[in-house]
Amino acid sequence: MATTADIRNGLCIEYNHGLYTIVEFQHVKPGKGPAFVRTKLKNLTTGKVIDNTFSAGHKIHPVRVERRKEQFLFKDDFGFNFMDTDTYEQFALPEAMVPNPDLIKDGDIVEVLFHAAEEKPLLVELPANVELKVVYTEPGLKGDTATNATKPAEVETGATIQVPLFINEGDTVKVDTKTRSYIERVKA
Repeated sequence: MATTADIRNGLCIEYNHGLYTIVEFQHVKPGKGPAFVRTKLKNLTTGKVIDNTFSAGHKIHPVRVERRKEQFLFKDDFGFNFMDTDTYEQFALPEAMVPNPDLIKDGDIVEVLFHAAEEKPLLVELPANVELKVVYTEPGLKGDTATNATKPAEVETGATIQVPLFINEGDTVKVDTKTRSYIERVKA
């Protein structure tokens, strides 16, 4: 059992019959009245972020979680198949547990959050960015580079992202996995 004094970013807690991770918190000591802790909690099963306020000294129930590096193998009717890189044990997760599933390709290493007591996977975290090859995009017109104009491009995983006009088919681009946005062209 812990109290609000133990709250920190990334802490996983049991709250309202669900598992949440603390995204952001702020201890507030107003001039009048008792202190409290304002938090943003992210539900590990749905991904929904909620605001919550705990009074100072409130009891919280921390949950022990483990982060493990897993390799994405392939997608089939059962979901996304991963392999533990240490034990070579394979398991499948439903598509709902994988954020932006069209940005990962076979062989990519991801982090999977496991409930330590139950050995149950909770959440898949993609790397911050991935490098993907552009397989189709319209050619850019000369002279259209004065503004930050973009065009759609299909990458090797089947995802469509917005890229600058100078990107051509065959180029490799770095993509942010959280915002699905173009970061830069990768030099060969």
